[in-house]
Amino acid sequence: MTRHLSLAGIENARREARLLMEYGSGLSLTTQLTRGGDLLPADVISRLSGLTGRRMQHEPLHYITGQRGFWSLDVAVSPATLIPRADTEALIESLCALRPDRSKVSSVLDLGTGTGCLLLAALGEYPEAIGVGIDRSEAAARLARENAHRNGMQNRCFMLTGDWNASISGRFDVILSNPPYIRSQDINQLMPEVARFEPMSALDGGQDGLTEYRRIIPSLPSLMADNGLAVIEAGAGQGDDIVHLAECAGLQVLEIRSDLGGISRALAFGKRD
Repeated sequence: MTRHLSLAGIENARREARLLMEYGSGLSLTTQLTRGGDLLPADVISRLSGLTGRRMQHEPLHYITGQRGFWSLDVAVSPATLIPRADTEALIESLCALRPDRSKVSSVLDLGTGTGCLLLAALGEYPEAIGVGIDRSEAAARLARENAHRNGMQNRCFMLTGDWNASISGRFDVILSNPPYIRSQDINQLMPEVARFEPMSALDGGQDGLTEYRRIIPSLPSLMADNGLAVIEAGAGQGDDIVHLAECAGLQVLEIRSDLGGISRALAFGKRD
């Protein structure tokens, strides 16, 4: 498996081969290392061959296994949604830093919820809060509902289909969003796992990558509680433009938090005094 994956240009081929082996055979890594050269049953070998072939075509590992860890959660993933990234955890880090009192958040809105990972991670940190997740894709909203059940939060949130905030009223203590921010002309330059398999609607941010921010940000003040907080994900080099859009909408910057790669990833805003 490792050799085939390596020849196909898969990075970290040995690690991925072990993960595919664990998923396809049901054998833990420890068991894999201790069983030596023992032969696997023919049906398992056939299944592993199929999984390896899919990964050699650069289908993302997490679409193959159908799951991904995010924050403290285990979430189901599918081609209807982006695969949650560790970089996006910077939004939850920023939220927790700016709202350290876990009893002070009672409502959370997640615009473009996808798998629901951001909303569910926030609800996990704020046990008294309830939440609403919105996604334009019904398939994504269904998956987010599944993840709410998977993580025992189905009674604390609603996952709805809608066009950003068009069907939402009311005010929220926290608003989270990870909009599409890749420039249209750059999508074909992304790694094939992304460009060929992840949903275009969750990637394509228009000519300058900011199309959806222009739709979302002006509506934030009317959706935020008086002491509300909005935390938005940004792509590399987009921070200044997003801050400008927010300031024009009557918001002020509370924090800009970098991800593990040093990119300004989480932009936190509050209402201007």
